[in-house]
Amino acid sequence: MSKATQDSQAGPQLVPSAHGLRYPFARPPAAGKLQEVAHGVFWMRMALPFALDHINVWLLEDGDGWVLVDTGLDTKPARALWEEVLRGPLQGRPLTRIVVTHMHPDHVGLAGWLTRRFQAEFCMSRTDYLLCRVLAADTGRSAPPEATAFYRAAGFTESMLQRYVERFGFFGKMIDKMPDSYTRLQQGDELQIGRRLWRVEIGSGHAPEHVCLACPELDVFLAGDQILPRISSNISLFPTEPRANPLQDWLDSCARLRAMLSADCLILPSHNEPFYGAPQRLGALIDNHESALQRLLAVLDTPRTAIAPEIFSVLFKRRITRDNFFMATGESLAHLSCLVHRGLAAREWDARGVCYYQAV
Repeated sequence: MSKATQDSQAGPQLVPSAHGLRYPFARPPAAGKLQEVAHGVFWMRMALPFALDHINVWLLEDGDGWVLVDTGLDTKPARALWEEVLRGPLQGRPLTRIVVTHMHPDHVGLAGWLTRRFQAEFCMSRTDYLLCRVLAADTGRSAPPEATAFYRAAGFTESMLQRYVERFGFFGKMIDKMPDSYTRLQQGDELQIGRRLWRVEIGSGHAPEHVCLACPELDVFLAGDQILPRISSNISLFPTEPRANPLQDWLDSCARLRAMLSADCLILPSHNEPFYGAPQRLGALIDNHESALQRLLAVLDTPRTAIAPEIFSVLFKRRITRDNFFMATGESLAHLSCLVHRGLAAREWDARGVCYYQAV
């Protein structure tokens, strides 16, 4: 038995269900510890300096080394924790391959640092890899006029636009320099990890080309942010692709995965805890967004901007603050764009460049 297994907690003890889902582990692993959740599959939790205060990363035994799925944010505490884990639970065994589910900084933040350290193979989807490098290259640039026009159209005041301009380029400050080459992952690819095959399943909406990994032999699904048990992933429209329809992409991905996954498949998400009950959870996510679209359509009886209080009030239960305002704007725009693409709403710009949405 490996030291990693010895340090892990005892086997699964099914926690009472919540919202119809079943949670097989009573508590997450402590900082710097690994918990075995399936044969050769280990759970590690890393802190994040946000309201969502953690990310789960996953280590898969791969012969004399390890395959790492996601890395955590690039912070001094995260690097220090990795040093501790590499010396301790991983027993000095190298990382042979690093798989990143998608382009967000808490997932890709330390990919460059760890890849260079171990000369490991770096794996990611093409769209997310390239977009990640584009966004990282924005660091030090001024906000482009297309971006400020995008948020002016959403209804931003001059002070709101100034705050956006001040924040622009922050993405690259949260990640280490990206690897200059990668192995592309796409739908249906199979990765040999140890003695098992893991199949790539691609989702979309939360990120353009989100990688999930399925192991039929273990009945385990590494879900990233594509399926979360207690929270809903952010689905936003951004100025890089202002005519996109990310919410419909998300709904289509959820429907495909719901048809594919069984209720007894162990889902390993990037946030919250491992759980059983994927079809029910995916159905609830679909229903919640469809209900939000109906509520949104009802308040578009008169022209409204994307950040109108009436729109925020029907989309979000929690209070919108300075800290979550930009994410709320992106979600609002994604829902409005979905209604436009469905032919249920129309948009019109005024002379100042502000966009108003109204039900057709």
